[in-house]
Amino acid sequence: MMSPINLAKVTAAKRAKRRMVGGVYKRTRLDERGVKVQRAEVRFDDVAGCLRTPAGGSSRQTILVIDGPIVRSRLISARETARLMGLPDEYKLPKNYNEAYHLTGDGVAAPVVRHLAAHLFEPLLGVAAVQGRRDAA
Repeated sequence: MMSPINLAKVTAAKRAKRRMVGGVYKRTRLDERGVKVQRAEVRFDDVAGCLRTPAGGSSRQTILVIDGPIVRSRLISARETARLMGLPDEYKLPKNYNEAYHLTGDGVAAPVVRHLAAHLFEPLLGVAAVQGRRDAA
């Protein structure tokens, strides 16, 4: 399912002198004739792809582990998706994989929301509150 560009990434990872771990994400792309086809895209840059709710199986991320000529793959675990979203390990996830993946897919990472609130929204609201008191005086 990989394009020549993504196959080249796997080939390069096989030649590396170290273990390479990447993420595979299935996407719909146009082929050379303009026909929609499902493609597997791989990345080895330590950036996780977008977590999406499971729909038809195509939105589940796969972890690819390459050790020289040995290539292994597995679905990302529900706990791994929770960690990516900033949930603590103590957070109780549903036992069913799809339900747990659905919980974390299409969500907003809690640490990102806290950062935006602290560094953007709260300062703006503070400025607006001060300005409102000035206007009232």
